[in-house]
Order: sequence, then structure tokens, then C-alpha cells
Amino acid sequence: MGRDVFTYGHRTAVVTGGSKNIGLAIAERFLQAGLQVAIVSSHAEHLQAAHRHLSAQGYSPSTWHGDVSDVDALPTVLERIHAHHGSIDILVNCAGVLDLSEVEDTTEEMWDRVLDVNLKGTFFITQKCIPYLKRGTAPRIINIASNAGRMGGYANAMSYTASKGGMISLTYGLARRLAPFGITVNCVAPGTIESDMSRMRDAQAQQKLLEKFPLGRIGTADEVACAVCYFASQESGFSTGAVLDVNGGMFMG
Repeated sequence: MGRDVFTYGHRTAVVTGGSKNIGLAIAERFLQAGLQVAIVSSHAEHLQAAHRHLSAQGYSPSTWHGDVSDVDALPTVLERIHAHHGSIDILVNCAGVLDLSEVEDTTEEMWDRVLDVNLKGTFFITQKCIPYLKRGTAPRIINIASNAGRMGGYANAMSYTASKGGMISLTYGLARRLAPFGITVNCVAPGTIESDMSRMRDAQAQQKLLEKFPLGRIGTADEVACAVCYFASQESGFSTGAVLDVNGGMFMG
């Protein structure tokens, strides 16, 4: 019998945006690894569908309705998660919204919505989680950014690009500030992944994007989830302030 490469222990992971696509794949991989998982989403119907999907496989995640951009509501959500599971050891910031508008067509309303969820929400749920993580076992923060935040992207709006670039910078800053507490902060930056977001583009736009990937295909949510699993593991304790690109070779640097 071989030994598993990574260990996770009896720990609890909070996955924002965990009810669909990449977030759901992360939650599923975590459950397979034996972690307790709390899924947070602003869409009640998606939470219900995620719970049905995971329960059918014999898993028992907890699901919590919450919008990460509603800063005042975050402490209550986290307090309830902690009371339910007994700890919060891992935070995955995956909640996000996409904007595909052209530079000339971007509205202030859309700009604010994207930054509120993708960047402000990431910071403030992290801030509210810190007291729990300080008491946690092998505490981890993992941000899900984007290739767009690394090199500007090709088909995303500037609101999305700015928000994901901000998440990467936030990863660097938080990694330095939280290192004295043993909390690591890392980032996974996916390229185009098969998801509801990628399907928002028309067929012509999808083909043009596909041509830019040296590997000749877009990625899967599970490939991103497996990258996240490394940063969540107990063996990743000497990695902090890192960005792991999962993008088929579109960005190399």
C-alpha cells in the first residue's frame, strides 16, 4: 500500500463560490481528501444543487447562503460555520463574477459589482476569517485569481482584469502580514476553464481564445482543484506568496 503524497488532517475548509464550476470541484476534491467543507454561495438554488450532487456521492458538506460583498453579514456566516464544524483552517476565495464588456462600454455599475465581489469580498472575508485561522491547524488562505490578472487577458473586461490583478497583489501583501501567525497565503491563477463563465463567450470568441493556448485546449475545473489541493495540504507549509498558473501555457513567466 502506498502512502498518500499529501495529508490534510481533521480540518475545515470554507470555499466561497463553492456551489458551481471551479468552486464545486474544489469542494469535491477536499471532501475526497477527508476535509470538512463549508460551501458559501449567494445563490440558494446553486447551493441546493451542489448539496444534492455531493450527497449523492456520500459526502456531507455544509452549505451557507452568503454574499461576500455584504461585509456586514460575513461575521455571522463565519461564526455559524465555526460553531457547526469546530474550526476554520482553510479559506478558499473562489467567489467571482465575470464581465466581458468592451472598454468603451463598461458601466460604473458593472465595474463596482465586479470589484465588490472579486476583490473587496476576497479581502473582507479574509479579514473576518483571520481570528479563526490563527487558532486553526496548518492555516491556509488560497485565492483563485485568473490568467487575466497575470497578463491582462484577451477577452475580459477591465473590471475583471483589475479585480484579478488585485487578488494577486493581495496575495503577496497578506502573505507577508500573516506569515508571523503561521498562516500561508497563496494563489492559483487559471486560464480559460470549461465553466459557465467560459460559455458566456460566443463560439467565435471561444475559438479565438483556444488558438492562444500552446496545449491546444482549455482546462477543466478539476485541474484547478488539484492545484488548490497542494496549497491546502499540510506539506505546503513553506509555500506562501506564490502564484501557481494553471493556464495551458498561455502565460509563462
